[in-house]
Amino acid sequence: MPAGSADRILVINPNASVSCTGGIAAALAPFAAPGLPRIEVTRLEDGPPAIVTWRDWYGVAEPLCRRIEAEPALAYIIGCVSDPGVEAARMATDRPVLGMLRCAIAAALARGERFGIIGFMETSRPRQRRVLQAMGVEDRMAGFEPLNIPMEGLTDPVAPRARLQQAARSLAAQGAEVVVLGCAGMAGHVAAAEDAAGVPVIEPCQAAGAQALLAVLSGWATGLRTAA
Repeated sequence: MPAGSADRILVINPNASVSCTGGIAAALAPFAAPGLPRIEVTRLEDGPPAIVTWRDWYGVAEPLCRRIEAEPALAYIIGCVSDPGVEAARMATDRPVLGMLRCAIAAALARGERFGIIGFMETSRPRQRRVLQAMGVEDRMAGFEPLNIPMEGLTDPVAPRARLQQAARSLAAQGAEVVVLGCAGMAGHVAAAEDAAGVPVIEPCQAAGAQALLAVLSGWATGLRTAA
């Protein structure tokens, strides 16, 4: 293990939602195992209730950088599926900094040629499109179906289910071979979405957790410091 580093992967939810943060932690709980770095989930207590607008997206970049500089970890995950502040955060540390959307799209393209995204809000579309363009995969998106449900409703175990399943079915009908849940607040609805879509569903918290573990373990195996 690199000297001076905490034995953990730190997930930082850039919004202040307690329910969303709890959902991220629950999604990542199955990754706990002897010999693996522990995964800790925290939030920006002074962050917005959700990342809804470009102002929210840009506004959390500096607080994320400060949190990373103050909190040693083997790797960091930005706990929002529009990857706010990822580029800036990578300047604040030499450890891996992973965005949930980038990880989810990579996982989706390992399962199929075309993917669809169940979006949080319609206003999420341009921010997520920007990530897809940066990855060079925008033309492989079959569709985008926003739920337009506030965060505290989205994290309810029952309330958003019918709308989410409708969106999943619509994306499959549009040709999506894989469906990506486009918000960390949807983490508790994977099974419902998969049942409706009939195709694999990628949960971004787990996709990012898996990639972070891979980055850390690969560094340990080679005896090198983990680097982005």
